[in-house]
Amino acid sequence: MTSLEVLMGRVAQGDQGALRQIYEREAARLHGVALRIVRRPEVAADALHDAFLQIWRNAGAFSTGMGSAAAWMTSIVRYRALDAARRMGRESLTDTIPDAADDAPDPLRALEDARDAAGVTRCLHRLDEKSRRAIVLAFVEGLSHGQVAERLATPLGTVKSWIRRGLSSLKECLAA
Repeated sequence: MTSLEVLMGRVAQGDQGALRQIYEREAARLHGVALRIVRRPEVAADALHDAFLQIWRNAGAFSTGMGSAAAWMTSIVRYRALDAARRMGRESLTDTIPDAADDAPDPLRALEDARDAAGVTRCLHRLDEKSRRAIVLAFVEGLSHGQVAERLATPLGTVKSWIRRGLSSLKECLAA
């Protein structure tokens, strides 16, 4: 199976078939990311569509030095979903969160994801409590930096510093 990084390189060269392969492999997982943030299937689908348009247009900006292609795409979907949530307002969101993504994951992919998750969990526990909490609120709960600052009753600049330093530490830990 071709790696996502190789496929992303082909997308950067204008290969629509490579984008289709990425979509077929990642759409269910990425839809789940968007759905966790916006909690409405139709809004999550729109965010996913917008994200894939952005991936198509900006594939040339992807670099393996920035991290994995899966993480890069996840961040794009996350930001598109956060934008959608801001547009529609938090008060209009429903409280239902799906238990799983649309399609059952491939067993080998699930094993790889579990291994990756174990590494992330291990590295998260090495962070100081403030950075860990800010990162979890931002990237797991889907809160904006401003919302994290409110929740933690901490200045926005401080929260952004905690997140930036924490992500840098995570990257070093995961690379090791």
